[in-house]
Amino acid sequence: MPRTVAIDLVRNIGIMAHIDAGKTTTTERILFYTGVLHRMGEVHEGTAFMDYMDQEKERGITITSAATTCAWHGYTINIIDTPGHVDFTAEVQRSLRVLDGAIALFCAVAGVEPQSETVWHQASQYHVPRIAFVNKMDRIGANFPRVLDMMRERLQARPVAIQIPWGAEDTFKGVVDLVDRALVVYNEADGGVTYETLPLPDDMKEETERYRMMLVEAVAEHDDAMLERYLNGEEIGAEELKRVLRHVTLHNKLTPVLCGSSFKNKGVQQLLDAVIAYLPSPLDVGHVHGFDVRNPDRELTRKPDDAEPFSALAFKILTDPFVGRLTFIRIYSGTVKAGEQIFNVTNDKKERAGKLLRMRANKRDEIDEAYAGDIVAIPALRFTRTGDTLCDQKHPILLESIRFAEPVINQAVEARTLADQDKLTESLHRLSEEDPTFRFHTDAETGQIIISGVGELHLEIIVDRLKREFNVPVKVGKPQVAYRETITTPARHEGKFIRSATGKNQFGQVTIELRPNGTGKGFEFINELGPNVLPAPYVKSAEQGALEALKVGPIAGYPMIDIVAALVGAEYQEEDSTEMAYAISASMAAKDAARMANPVIMEPVFHVEVVTPEEYVGEVIADLSSRSGRVEGIQVRDILQVVTAVVPLSQLFGYVTQLRSLTQGRGSYTMTFSHYEPSTTRR
Repeated sequence: MPRTVAIDLVRNIGIMAHIDAGKTTTTERILFYTGVLHRMGEVHEGTAFMDYMDQEKERGITITSAATTCAWHGYTINIIDTPGHVDFTAEVQRSLRVLDGAIALFCAVAGVEPQSETVWHQASQYHVPRIAFVNKMDRIGANFPRVLDMMRERLQARPVAIQIPWGAEDTFKGVVDLVDRALVVYNEADGGVTYETLPLPDDMKEETERYRMMLVEAVAEHDDAMLERYLNGEEIGAEELKRVLRHVTLHNKLTPVLCGSSFKNKGVQQLLDAVIAYLPSPLDVGHVHGFDVRNPDRELTRKPDDAEPFSALAFKILTDPFVGRLTFIRIYSGTVKAGEQIFNVTNDKKERAGKLLRMRANKRDEIDEAYAGDIVAIPALRFTRTGDTLCDQKHPILLESIRFAEPVINQAVEARTLADQDKLTESLHRLSEEDPTFRFHTDAETGQIIISGVGELHLEIIVDRLKREFNVPVKVGKPQVAYRETITTPARHEGKFIRSATGKNQFGQVTIELRPNGTGKGFEFINELGPNVLPAPYVKSAEQGALEALKVGPIAGYPMIDIVAALVGAEYQEEDSTEMAYAISASMAAKDAARMANPVIMEPVFHVEVVTPEEYVGEVIADLSSRSGRVEGIQVRDILQVVTAVVPLSQLFGYVTQLRSLTQGRGSYTMTFSHYEPSTTRR
């Protein structure tokens, strides 16, 4: 069946912002105006369509990226609603990998907040074109020009207003469209569904011209013909302005900024128009790059075309109560039909796409075929994990995978009854398939199951989901810090393994030198042997052996990080050498070298930003210092002070309660993982 919507009429977008900036509310309004919803849900009432987990409804925050499809003026828009809480940054990251464009949402009162910065920089990393929407213009303290200034200062962005608000706070009535020089006023009687476009009132003409001139100047800088006409004093028409602005937005040179109030139903239809006018279709994004499976150095490309071989990236796994395990995929090229066999090139496994589902948050429509540029879900894929490439077996391509943050916080859990023990393991396994930043293992010494995540809230939600979704109530221990170990000086040691078993000799002898690596660089293995000293399979075995040895540090058994292991010497006997012998000898050498290299315990350090009224700044700083924190700076944000510091995670447990009592409930904070550094609390 041929596609019903041309690929240039498709938009794959995400909505990203800080917690509580109004992402889910904005999505609700978009779905209402595009006809997907017949009544609007509200986050604070727990009826939001995109927040479909019980925990999301209770807490009023979005945890998983719900994907949904809607139509606007003949265009198909696939929207991914991403969480704003920093513990769920992995969700944002995996969404950005598969999006073509994004709406960056900012609160008109708070402006650019810490999580907005994190997500903005991640979007820059993936070169995602953005438009910005300044939400909550009806709130007390709303200040549109200040948000533009904060975007310039904090994000190093180049925002250009294409709308300005008409009124602010409780007098916010509509928006002025700078491109068309028109006033848009919303009908309060029908919830903003209808609106009028009116001529500009006299008191807005001067301000409109000033802002429009700034817009034209910023855009003309990137187009010589337009700049020449502007300098000659010619009028720049709306169509020309839109065309050039689209071009510069797609190349990430400027960010168009709109404004409104999603909760009061103002500005959302114009935001949809801007998505279509300024954000890319899959055709604008162009080729996707990948690698040849047989020759990883050879780069391959796929055009966003239905006639190309099929290629897609699995970006999310969800457990659905009715359909079971759902894999969300973004199709980059080719088509896939329901019932077809597809190839998971990452795992070298064949899968069958039994059904194809187009998702509307947690509701689903079955479709017969999906095309290049589509985002769909496939139930019951057995081997596929987040970040895997699915493709046509005759034309394999390995797309770039998604890298996620490492867990930094551990907690012991156990089932309340013996009967639930197996169920607990199975449930944790399913949760770890869904969430790449969640891990679990059984402690060899205590026999306890240890779960690991990126923050206290993350683990709290996991435990909550075990109880509600999987019906496994658990007892939990106190959160523990995920310490690591590293070395401070180089050291080398020789490992020799000689055995004779069942008439077969085994021989392996290597010298490994361990050297400190840069912070955050992880484990690297370098082969410094000359050519033909040791065959490649034995070098690989030595690498595996060294890596395995460094999973258990010499001080307290924590995994070791930021180490270069160099293979500097080896003996080889053609008849007796075996791969296992080299793995064991490298493991012995690495363990002994680690003991000699002045090892230290490393702890995770977090970047903390505390927002507090001025009168509590002294107490906040004193408290951070007592937690081994280093205060890096204090900034003024309106009537509030923002204290930034780096603090060891071990000192941050329960900090939210302490901060509330210090600031009489008026302070708030956000924390993001910064790096590992030598521990001041553990020796």
